[in-house]
Amino acid sequence: MHPAEQSPLGKTSEYSGIYTPSLLYPIPRQPIWEGLGLDPQRLPFHGADVWNSYEVSWLTPSGKPEVAVVEFVFPLTPSSRIVESKSFKLYLNSFNQTVFSDRAEVLRTLESDLSVTAQAPVLVRVQDTHRIQQLGIARLPGECLDDMDVRISSYEYDPGLLRLLPGARQVRETLNSNLLKSNCPVTGQPDWASVMISYSGPAIDRASLLRYLVSFRQHRDFHEQCVERIFLDLQRLLGEGCELSVHARYLRRGGLDINPWRSTQPGMPDNLRLARQ
Repeated sequence: MHPAEQSPLGKTSEYSGIYTPSLLYPIPRQPIWEGLGLDPQRLPFHGADVWNSYEVSWLTPSGKPEVAVVEFVFPLTPSSRIVESKSFKLYLNSFNQTVFSDRAEVLRTLESDLSVTAQAPVLVRVQDTHRIQQLGIARLPGECLDDMDVRISSYEYDPGLLRLLPGARQVRETLNSNLLKSNCPVTGQPDWASVMISYSGPAIDRASLLRYLVSFRQHRDFHEQCVERIFLDLQRLLGEGCELSVHARYLRRGGLDINPWRSTQPGMPDNLRLARQ
């Protein structure tokens, strides 16, 4: 049984407009990491999951609604948990008819509830729509693979497709693609994403990389685990001492987009909003 089988995913749910933190449904990361052959105490990557919600609203003391775009940063720790996405949407919807004194109270409430659920300190930033408009639309850095003339016949996850170039020289490059698609492990609904891969090491055969990314097309997994699979497969290909970052920007569903980032280097990625987001 998938750890999300008991979550609200794929089930009919009533939407409460009154603040209800118990709606949040946590999923431990540890069993999922162990399923990938990882020791949660010695992860081979740094990382974070950056979520953006475009449907957050509440009532002021005067009864007037406010709306905001909210950024959530979930860190990785050995004991941290994922918040299942539908439960997250139900929880955020429970703010709709709830009175908060000001934005600071909204922020404190979100940080407190989510940090308890995730068992890690979740960072929250509440932004108004004017600020989001000023930031505009960004493009993923690097060279896009999508215009390559490549014959593709495999749509089931296959790390064996990855190749280095013959006699590969050492390179440092950033590549991206808009062709990543995976499916929800519970409902089977499609999850669409753009992905950016930055690395330093022996040159990867770009056609093989594109075939590999497309092989996720029928794969069922959470966004976070798809990115971790990509990271681990590329790390094995590149070998010891490589520098590697994998950052996926998934399209929103129910007002939420999820953007996992895994890297050999510490830090944080830019929260770039792409045209499809």
